[in-house]
Amino acid sequence: MTQQVPSTEPELAGVRNFRDVGGLPTVDGRRVRQGRLFRSGHLAHATASDAAFLGSLGLHTVFDFRNAADQRLEGPDVALPGVRNVNLPLTDPADGAEFWTMVRDGDLDQLRSILSDGRAAGRMAGAYRAIITERTAEHSTVLHALAEDSVPALMHCAAGKDRAGLSIAVTLLAVGVERDAIEADYLESNATHRRYKVQRGDNSAHAMSPEVMELLNPLFDARAEYLAAAYETIEETWGDVDTYLSAGLKLSPETRERLRERLLD
Repeated sequence: MTQQVPSTEPELAGVRNFRDVGGLPTVDGRRVRQGRLFRSGHLAHATASDAAFLGSLGLHTVFDFRNAADQRLEGPDVALPGVRNVNLPLTDPADGAEFWTMVRDGDLDQLRSILSDGRAAGRMAGAYRAIITERTAEHSTVLHALAEDSVPALMHCAAGKDRAGLSIAVTLLAVGVERDAIEADYLESNATHRRYKVQRGDNSAHAMSPEVMELLNPLFDARAEYLAAAYETIEETWGDVDTYLSAGLKLSPETRERLRERLLD
């Protein structure tokens, strides 16, 4: 069955994976307020009508988690009048450059060598773990900004799946959203109309053969195991989520309460 775009969700022409995370339930019976926190893929290819829609949301801040290499490839975000743009790269521009060149241009033997036998999924889980342990300063900056004045906010990376997905998850953990609800929102990135379009430098039929696509799929899927790897890393490193938020991200109880006031009904 073909998955249809929900009638309440805008069909943006040049921005993929956009959604409002409003409505998600917290463990204490509250819900994320509609119109406060959005997520998407990059805004570089937004059309005029896309930009008009985004401009109508009353956004205060757009958090762009792409790195310099991403921005060279895709271009800068479209300018939205009156909106603050904050670029906080969650990966180093040089990290994995050779790897992603092979993903885009490599032949079948190369792809097998780097992606087969669970290596692709392992790489993704490892990337999630690294973001949790190595990017505490960036996530702390985002959460403090949201608590201070930066809502409504939109978070995005390239596909809106991994870096933005993990940053949204961390934000939702901070305000007490149920784990199952966080995972369900994260997995929404797999919907047909949201998925990142795989780009291959070789335009031949072989470049997108079933075997090539099977090798690439773990890189472009949202998988519960990736999010679970992030949670496991939090617990292995800090013991529990509250300690991660207080010791790792330097969130005081007062800051967490301001976050809840800004983001929850």
